[in-house]
Amino acid sequence: MISALRLGFNRWVSWAEYSVNRRIFAAAITVGSFTFVVKLAAAAKEMVVAHRFGTGDALDAFLIAFLLPSFAINVVAGSFNAALIPTFIEIREREGRKAAQQLFSSIMVWSTVLLIAVSAILGLTASYVLPILGSGFLLEKLVLTRSLFYLLLPVLLISGLITIWAAILQARERFALAAAAPVMMPVITVVTILALGKVLGIYALAIGVVGGFTLEAALLAWGLKHQGFSLIPRWHGMSPPTSQVMKQYAPMVAGAFLMSSTNLVDQSMAAMLGPGSVSILSYGNKVVAFTLSIASVAMSTAIFPHFSRMVANRDWSSITHTLRTYLCLIVLVSIPVSALLAYFSEPLVRVIFERGAFTQMDTHNVAQVQAMYVLQIAFYLSGILFVRLISAMKGNWVLMCSAILSFPLNIILNIVLMRYMGVSGIALSTSLVYAVSLAFLSVMSYRTMRKLMN
Repeated sequence: MISALRLGFNRWVSWAEYSVNRRIFAAAITVGSFTFVVKLAAAAKEMVVAHRFGTGDALDAFLIAFLLPSFAINVVAGSFNAALIPTFIEIREREGRKAAQQLFSSIMVWSTVLLIAVSAILGLTASYVLPILGSGFLLEKLVLTRSLFYLLLPVLLISGLITIWAAILQARERFALAAAAPVMMPVITVVTILALGKVLGIYALAIGVVGGFTLEAALLAWGLKHQGFSLIPRWHGMSPPTSQVMKQYAPMVAGAFLMSSTNLVDQSMAAMLGPGSVSILSYGNKVVAFTLSIASVAMSTAIFPHFSRMVANRDWSSITHTLRTYLCLIVLVSIPVSALLAYFSEPLVRVIFERGAFTQMDTHNVAQVQAMYVLQIAFYLSGILFVRLISAMKGNWVLMCSAILSFPLNIILNIVLMRYMGVSGIALSTSLVYAVSLAFLSVMSYRTMRKLMN
């Protein structure tokens, strides 16, 4: 049996090494498989949360409390990946491992200081911002929201370290651990809710989230040490590579700020529609987010290092071939998947969530929101390809421009559509924004590539 597995593995490796597209596909399968397991664990977590808290005030308070830390994670921490990987790969290819380690160590110093500063700013301004985000909350609900926020705030620093460490592993094409480590968060959260939920209530959910992120960071730290990287932050001066990462980081933060603001705006506007609306919007995105996260994480994680390497080597023909191949694959797969998810929206919600405090009426409302979110799948996944290509070409200013276009468009569509469709209108607005964003990114990516070719 072991011999057969080894033979199969060796044949798989030989097949994958035949071409760049095969290597990308093999990496995507690896990442996708682990991400699928992670998302199954996350789905189990959502089922436990739905059973315990339903769509009531406690969960509304948690979602708004986590809104600011998660917003900062997406903006400040999430931007490290796209800014660091292309430069790290370029330095490693041209100057060797020692120079790459120095870049990593310097970025660790800079990012840690930045994350601590942002955490302090959020902590000091929370008393003013949270009442705005939860504008429809009563005083008792706002007090609960504030206490949950301070409990969740350390996740920002932890997530920033996770993003940087995972980026280095991905740049080294060590995809498995980076893809598998996120399973810790849902697993620890479920255990915490089951063990402490009756005693601590919604606080058990917050404690589980913080504990899960902490263990995920510990796993990635072990993986980097196993690869021979030092995790001790050391400042090696403002070298050209460090400066280049910072220059790429600035537009990424600006773009991520605007794009992440759409989620913040969506949930804040949902809070205006009455009790439970924030939770309904959140549950309505769970199945779609599950589907998108597996596909997008697998594809973007696998393709980004290869795009970065192709750009560094100015291999434009391979980039074009890879882009066209995966765009065709996305269209062929995503359209029938979207149709099935939309058609079976209500049965899916009923099977996954309808139990305990989650009622039949909740199922109906969530299913309507979910059907609108489904429409974004093809646009979102295709857009991910262009986002990764643009970042590999160090054209992150284009992503900032895309976000500048998308942010006001999302607000306008929310105002118009929620007037006629309620919470479902907010979900439809998101899908339409991704369609417009895809059109913009596709045009700009080809223009950027033509400029670099000349």
